Amino acid sequence: MNQFDVVIVGGGMVGQAFALSMAQKTNASIAIIEPNNPNPKLDKDFHTRVSAITPTSEAFLTKLGVWDLIKRKHAFTQTRVWDQNSHGCLDFSAADDNLTHLGHIIENDAIQSAMFAALSDTKVKFINAKLDSIDKTDEGYQLQLDNDQPLSCTLLIGADGARSRIRDLMQIEFSETNYQQKAIICNIHSDKGFENTTWQRFLSDSIIALLPLSDNEASVVWSAENTLADELLLLSSQDFSDRLSAGVEYRFGQFEVLNKVQAFPLIERSAKDYVKENIALIGDAAHNIHPLAGQGVNLGFSDVSELSDQLQSSSKPLGDYSVLRAYARARRLDNELMAKTMTGLNWIYKENNEPLRWLRGFGMNLINENSTLKSFFQKHATGNS
Repeated sequence: MNQFDVVIVGGGMVGQAFALSMAQKTNASIAIIEPNNPNPKLDKDFHTRVSAITPTSEAFLTKLGVWDLIKRKHAFTQTRVWDQNSHGCLDFSAADDNLTHLGHIIENDAIQSAMFAALSDTKVKFINAKLDSIDKTDEGYQLQLDNDQPLSCTLLIGADGARSRIRDLMQIEFSETNYQQKAIICNIHSDKGFENTTWQRFLSDSIIALLPLSDNEASVVWSAENTLADELLLLSSQDFSDRLSAGVEYRFGQFEVLNKVQAFPLIERSAKDYVKENIALIGDAAHNIHPLAGQGVNLGFSDVSELSDQLQSSSKPLGDYSVLRAYARARRLDNELMAKTMTGLNWIYKENNEPLRWLRGFGMNLINENSTLKSFFQKHATGNS
């Protein structure tokens, strides 16, 4: 039996961040269970799965010693949103709040690879296996893996994503909103530069987001109803490029699609309990939201920061329920507010009756012309609220 103080199920960005945060500040013995490669290789070409990292998350990653290890990151200084039907627009700029940037667009693999490099200087152990079962003990949990290696721990962390095995095994209930949409992703090249700006275009039937990876390359996240998404996925690369270019009014000229167009379903989930005795859920295992504002991993990093701070500042035994509950109370409101906001925005932009279109455009223009309102929303988006 291998005994650890902390076992983390899930070795992605959030799971590794928690391991690193605990390893740097405590003497806890820590293991990460991850069946896939925890150290993804960065190819010459950009990967399609990216995150918009806020300045708050940047500060967190800097504190962990990870930020400077990230090999590729592209700062953006502006965000521009415009609506096809209402003539509404919103422009956010770092200069408005005396910031150098609003955030960075970074490949998830680049963040994870940097996490792994930072963890190489710690005693954290990676175990390449899948979790089969867990049993509660007086001291914590006993885990059985598919490699027949038994483990035990005092504190068990579920960082294993939106379809969390830990959440299922612990029979933690969760709410679910199926948007009946897919997020279509790919990378594109444009002859015209993206001006260090993230772009969002609200169409009558979908939302297109362009997230700059370099001056002339961007990651596309096209959120569309399932029927439209399936239609778009059947298009040739050239026809898809044509539809995408037209969707943003040829503002960047003609796009070239650089890789295979892929898609994943959009489903919002929220665990009814983030914690139980000697166990805590973090990141997408606790909550995953619509990618409309690209806030998912930022919420996960905030979970890590809060939970590790609660554990490190407490004199109570590791895994104490009252300490874990303090983490859950501190994070639930922020996570649920973001989830409900994304659900609400998705509904607002999905409805296209004339009164709502007018109200939508009026609201966007009102915010855009009011520096106080604009600063309020910008601070929330950058994590500085």
